[in-house]
Amino acid sequence: MTRRLLRTVLAAVAGVLAAVPRPALADGLAIVGATVVDGTAAPIPDAVVLIRGDRIQAVGARAQVALPKGITIVDGRGKWVAPGLVDAHVHFFQSGSAYTRPDVVDLRKLRPYEREIALLKAALPRTFARYLLCGVTSVVDVGGPFWNFEVRDSAARTALAPRVAVAGPLVSTVARPELDIGDPPIVKTSTPEEARALVRRELARKPDLMKVWFVVRSLGNESLDDLAAGKALVAATVDEARKGGVRTAVHATELETARAAVEAGAAVLVHSVFDKPVDDAFVDLMKRRGVVYIPTLFVRTGYTLVLTGSFTPTPAERRWADPDVLATFDEVKSRPELASRPRRTPDPESERVPLQNLKRLSDAGVTIAAGTDAGNIGTLHGPSIFRELRLMVDAGLTPREVLASATAGGARVMGREKDLGAVAPGKLADLLILDRDPLADVANLEAIHRVVKGGRVFTPEELARVAAGR
Repeated sequence: MTRRLLRTVLAAVAGVLAAVPRPALADGLAIVGATVVDGTAAPIPDAVVLIRGDRIQAVGARAQVALPKGITIVDGRGKWVAPGLVDAHVHFFQSGSAYTRPDVVDLRKLRPYEREIALLKAALPRTFARYLLCGVTSVVDVGGPFWNFEVRDSAARTALAPRVAVAGPLVSTVARPELDIGDPPIVKTSTPEEARALVRRELARKPDLMKVWFVVRSLGNESLDDLAAGKALVAATVDEARKGGVRTAVHATELETARAAVEAGAAVLVHSVFDKPVDDAFVDLMKRRGVVYIPTLFVRTGYTLVLTGSFTPTPAERRWADPDVLATFDEVKSRPELASRPRRTPDPESERVPLQNLKRLSDAGVTIAAGTDAGNIGTLHGPSIFRELRLMVDAGLTPREVLASATAGGARVMGREKDLGAVAPGKLADLLILDRDPLADVANLEAIHRVVKGGRVFTPEELARVAAGR
């Protein structure tokens, strides 16, 4: 699918979706009688959330907020109102299917990569609706081809879409030629000057973040030069991006690469430190620099489950994931490309390291943002958020802390703390009305009664119809 055809398809579908009937909000609406929870303030029982246009005008106990005449009343009795969720780490250039990363497992004989990209582009409007269906009203795409910027524009025009922040192609220490079909998502840069040149190209498209893929082959003495060279690329990216008013996020999954990235000016670490426990110096560095930490606890397991033929969808994934993507997991089970791959034997102790690091950093006061890395093999656009949040609880975070990470933390990654991430006056009216209390159990975030996006109320049924392409 050409870029021009992509724009045409997305514009046409956006026009159809924009025409979906929705309540008239000329006089605003009020959610009355629910308990307001957002993870950052004390719950407000029997509350009123007054919405005018796309913003929250007032929040408080029923006795404190007057209801204007002519207002539309949404009955919230027995419900909970929370901010819309933010998935702070997704990739729209990846579908989540078994075919989406030929650099990891090459199944191009079964499905050419060009075909995979065409399919996922055609599915983007349904993918947008799928996020809302799962209560995710904002996402951060932390790196992809230049057509990522067209995805952001399309989402902004589409009623049934999350708010989308994007980065462009990744400034990378390594090459991934299997993903290059003319508009590569990952661009190897060998010198700081090359990194700066790529950043300047991206700044012309007004990215929300810049992204560095800081990958070092090993961390023995022989790779110290690679570590220093990668740190120099991060520093050059940070400096050039800062000139354009843009922060830099970094993929750095080992303690020493993460430390180097933060020292070089990274504002966001988009993954856990996986290889070893973080030390006191690193924790202090993260706090002093105000760096946001996105754990992405499930994504590696997603690869393992699909590539070993053992992926079992959760109930949420059966209901809300793209069935065409799920079908690919069964299609490839008997493929020799998978059978010949080396099998990783899980080490229970090492599997605990990222959870322990998350707990330690959270307890120290580092800002945590929930993110899934959705689009990677086995990590599904939309419902993967629920796997991620449960793993964060397994790491020892409370449901309140997890909710804050999936709302206020994500808003910080987006640079939109002023208008997202809490149920408060002046914030955008991106809200969830839930049947059960998310502070009692994060699984209750799946009990969605209504989704409110920009002051417009949607039922799960109408979102499901759009997500299914009906």
